[in-house]
Amino acid sequence: MPEKSLAVFEGKQIRRHYDEDTGTWYFSVVDIIQVLIQQPDYQAARNYWKVLKHRLNKEGSESVTKCNRLKMEAADGKKYLTDAADPETLLRLIQSVPSPKAEPIKLWLAKVGYERLQDMSDPARSLDRAREYWQQHGRSEKWIQQRMMGQETRNKLTDYWQEHEITKEKEFAVLTNIIQQEWTAVSVKKHKEIKGLKTQNLRDHMSEAELIFTALAELSTRHIAESVNATGMDENIEAGEKGGGIAKKARRELEAKTGRNVVTGENFLPSGSNKLLPKQKKRGPR
Repeated sequence: MPEKSLAVFEGKQIRRHYDEDTGTWYFSVVDIIQVLIQQPDYQAARNYWKVLKHRLNKEGSESVTKCNRLKMEAADGKKYLTDAADPETLLRLIQSVPSPKAEPIKLWLAKVGYERLQDMSDPARSLDRAREYWQQHGRSEKWIQQRMMGQETRNKLTDYWQEHEITKEKEFAVLTNIIQQEWTAVSVKKHKEIKGLKTQNLRDHMSEAELIFTALAELSTRHIAESVNATGMDENIEAGEKGGGIAKKARRELEAKTGRNVVTGENFLPSGSNKLLPKQKKRGPR
């Protein structure tokens, strides 16, 4: 699913982040609070949330502990850690804020959740939206097909993890990074830096080769995990290392035969950014 960093409610921009691993939208709590209390001053809304958060913590509310700290872009263009929550948590928080705007926001968040449920019951809906998005941004049909096949492989792996005691978002991120590091020799963060990405989805800026090798690494990881019934972090880390290692061997062999890097600085950003970074021209990560 393409990532959009802003949603709009009654003309007010609400910052949000889509977690691809869990299929969950996270919204800026302060932005929602600002709408609820109809406060034009952002700092005043932050202070209101600070006081409310303190009160809820004293009351032992789980709503605050379920908020995540995510980097979101502020008015000055810089990114800061911001309290963010999924629709379910936000609905609980809204109960604590007396406001005539509460009911409209509940309906808006319910709509977000309903669309997600529709996607879960009919995955073709989200796939169709994703295909349309990629087409609008100039992706070839061949690339789109590879991207969608890779996502299916990814989904099967995350489904396996969820069924084998991997439930926390941080655990998903750790395992994903281990597989990535193993086959590319660079972390997810470093791979994004190589491509000049910030908040963009890394996979949406991979070349066809990068998508194929990512899928190979994740497919291999799942097959290895299934063969030993890997359960919990330690066993799935081991499966991830082995699965990523299979893709690494294939990458090295291809690079040796072609003299071209699989991991590159190529991306789909505008303004002629689709170029290899100087340090990536001759040899790929070893």
